[in-house]
Amino acid sequence: MMAAAMIERALNEASAPLRNGAFVAVVGPSGAGKDTIIDFARAVLGGEPGYHFVRRVVTRPSSADTEVHDTLSEEQFLAAKRAGEFSHSWEAHGLYYGLPRSVDDEIERGAVAVANVSRGVLPALREAYSNFLVVHITASHEVLAKRLSSRGREDAEEIRRRLTRAAPNPCDPSGAVMIDNSGAVSDSGNEFVAVLKRTAAFVAVSE
Repeated sequence: MMAAAMIERALNEASAPLRNGAFVAVVGPSGAGKDTIIDFARAVLGGEPGYHFVRRVVTRPSSADTEVHDTLSEEQFLAAKRAGEFSHSWEAHGLYYGLPRSVDDEIERGAVAVANVSRGVLPALREAYSNFLVVHITASHEVLAKRLSSRGREDAEEIRRRLTRAAPNPCDPSGAVMIDNSGAVSDSGNEFVAVLKRTAAFVAVSE
């Protein structure tokens, strides 16, 4: 997956990397169910203090079959980026994505921030946050193909390209926590919740 990423604010020695909380980056191929697993964890942990599920800004309208996000036009997004309103941003699949600067505020307060991100932005995130973890959500080729077809957002050629990108490649993050979401959402969702709880416990004892 090709994606360009940049840190939107100048980081100095006093503020980088942020250490109080942690950033959990969720990556994986299209159709793996990243947003579904994040939604599961939000339902379980959203009422507990110490967890921040990031609401992304995307140049795509919200709909019932996509994540809940804030929408900007491309022109509005680029203006917001110039104004420094994002902690991180990237481009992928012809869209712009941004994480609001409030993410850094939450981490400075000691929260575990969770966001679905592109693999291309991982190096910038690693630099920005001392406590950083990658969770790689995946699924079998057959499950990915079925999910991509059922959501009706891509034609056959785009589905083929996405499945090709889903194959193991050198861009896959090393050291990531792997979660297979080919089966029941509750199984992989609970596995993800356990990862977040362990991360929160680590942050608590590191303060």
